[in-house]
Amino acid sequence: MSSSLTRRALAAALLLTSTLAPAVAVAAQPGGHDHRPVRAAQARLLGEKIVPHKLDFQGTTVGGLSGVDRDRCTGEYVFISDDRSYLQPARFYTAKLDVDANGVHAVDFTGTHPFLQPDGSVYPAPTVGDGKAVDPEEIRVDPRSCDYWWAQEGDRPKTVGPPVIQPSIQFAGPTGTYLGQLPLPANYEITMEERGPRRNQAIEAITFGDRGRVLTSAVEGPLLQDGPEPDVDHGALVRVTKQTRDGKVLGQFAYPLEKIFAVNDPNSPWGPDTGVPSILAFPDDPNRYLVLERTWVAGAGYKIRLFDATTRGATDVQAMDSLAGQPVVAMRKTLVADFDTLGLSTVDNTEGMTWGPRLPSGERSLVLVSDDNFAEDAVTQIVALAVR
Repeated sequence: MSSSLTRRALAAALLLTSTLAPAVAVAAQPGGHDHRPVRAAQARLLGEKIVPHKLDFQGTTVGGLSGVDRDRCTGEYVFISDDRSYLQPARFYTAKLDVDANGVHAVDFTGTHPFLQPDGSVYPAPTVGDGKAVDPEEIRVDPRSCDYWWAQEGDRPKTVGPPVIQPSIQFAGPTGTYLGQLPLPANYEITMEERGPRRNQAIEAITFGDRGRVLTSAVEGPLLQDGPEPDVDHGALVRVTKQTRDGKVLGQFAYPLEKIFAVNDPNSPWGPDTGVPSILAFPDDPNRYLVLERTWVAGAGYKIRLFDATTRGATDVQAMDSLAGQPVVAMRKTLVADFDTLGLSTVDNTEGMTWGPRLPSGERSLVLVSDDNFAEDAVTQIVALAVR
């Protein structure tokens, strides 16, 4: 903005190459620690709430909300704005959400702070040239300390020249104070060669798993060396990386991104845009994730899909320089929800999600947010689903 699927059987494992990385149409069932098949997650709509467009809050413009997480220490939620410091310095918001089995009743913002650089200054607005803009996309609350871990995509220049800001996962205190940074895999680095993340398709998704011991991240789209972006005929492979809290890579896996769902309007100056804006670990399985896929096509609008996916049985590709033409077993996934079928008032640019409170039914609530990009024809939409 720019969970664990089990196998039916080893014989039914999908052997994918980057030239055959279309949608996974065969619905494998997810599996747990003991390898027994378990039922894939299912979701139903609880309700939604639209935040007023360009809401003024404490002198800032609320919008561009591309990530959300629940803070167990306060019971509140934290949202990250993907404003690249154009309107106000790159920042986050805290809010109280009234979410229960009957829907989303209220969204009340309680605070906002800018993210600070190591020297204590805010991120400035970009000036001349490109490759110099911070691009906040995802935020997670540390389950141990309740500090904030946030991901930003960096900025691949459109023209030749060294990038000033690389993709990063940083730690911040409750008021945005810089606390440190997670070392990232080498292939997450933006280079001046035809390799690394594409422009605006770097780290957009992070999640804690295994009781806070593991941080998993995903790049939004395929790395340049891993093959072309999805089209109406083929999907693509994007990299998902598990790391320890100090940065050691535990494994890197290929997630199969769906093909583009419709033909782009030929008269539009904009091509289709698709990718993985958010992932969320299941609390009881370190290999299982909810994966959000967001696609926009000119003339057709948004397609938002939620998948239950697993790294179990997938090829560890961290040592593979390129996935292009290479046989790998990709992460398996099952469709949990297509937002077109949920009964929402509108389907917009949904980019963030987090677990909410458990419901009386035993289901877990899932809270999602859309990024309006500060555009007049878009909305900031808070959606609550029940997941079982």
